[in-house]
Amino acid sequence: MSLRLEILQVARLAPKLLGDSTELVRAFFARQFSAEGAGRDRTGQPDLYYTIFALAGLHALTADLSTLNSQLSTSWLSGFGDGAGLDFVHLGALARCWAAVGLEKMPAGFAPKLLARLEAFRARDGGYDGDPGAAHGNAYGCFVALGAYQDLRAAQPAPLRMVQCLKFLETPDGAWANARGLRTGSTNATAAAVTLLHQLGIPINPAVGDWLLTQAHPDGGFRAMPAAPLADLLSTATTLHALACLEKPVPEPIRERCLDFIDTLWSAAGGFHGHWADDDLDAEYTFYGLLALGHLGL
Repeated sequence: MSLRLEILQVARLAPKLLGDSTELVRAFFARQFSAEGAGRDRTGQPDLYYTIFALAGLHALTADLSTLNSQLSTSWLSGFGDGAGLDFVHLGALARCWAAVGLEKMPAGFAPKLLARLEAFRARDGGYDGDPGAAHGNAYGCFVALGAYQDLRAAQPAPLRMVQCLKFLETPDGAWANARGLRTGSTNATAAAVTLLHQLGIPINPAVGDWLLTQAHPDGGFRAMPAAPLADLLSTATTLHALACLEKPVPEPIRERCLDFIDTLWSAAGGFHGHWADDDLDAEYTFYGLLALGHLGL
């Protein structure tokens, strides 16, 4: 199962804990689309990256995408052609959006052209980075690249070179960082590495699960790094997903504090805030809310 479908499968379990609030969340995702069928960013502008999460949120909540006039969404995506001029992250987003609306609607010859553009961001160590020609890749770049290949149903060339890149991102504390040479791991880089290695069937040291659990904030949720003062919803969702990949149970006290933390980020408008200092709502963090709740409801 691909990265996208694996995550979507878990997010679909969120209504178990959302209960009657599920309809509010579904309506929130529907409101994130512009007239042309694009997901809006935090400033209200159409953006490929946010479209990923708006579509995924509606898929997770089993909404009928035809209510969004999918023909308009497809027309908007077609305007990007094969991704010429897009940066690395938005190339990956374009691939994921087409996978969400249906690859059968994709223009002929699109996939190989987009993936060729994506490969231009392959670093010399076999990983991927947002800077073309970089010497070293990073965990997030590898996650985006593998997801794009899976979304377009294409085989990634030399995946073991990407695994070698991840090896150099390991940190002395038993985790992963997003750059070489760091002494302390970060939660999202570690979660990305665990998820990637799990996808590729590469053995993972189970001790990394203990490291992830130590990132639990005493007031609930998970931190982005050991020194972070606050937990956030992205780190909470990705940590829970990585722990599931490791088959590492979440202790009940941590689980209950996570549920309380997520509840404090909930808005009656149907979305989730990213953390306690975040005043805005968007499709990205609201989808991470679904992913976290899906894992906590298992």
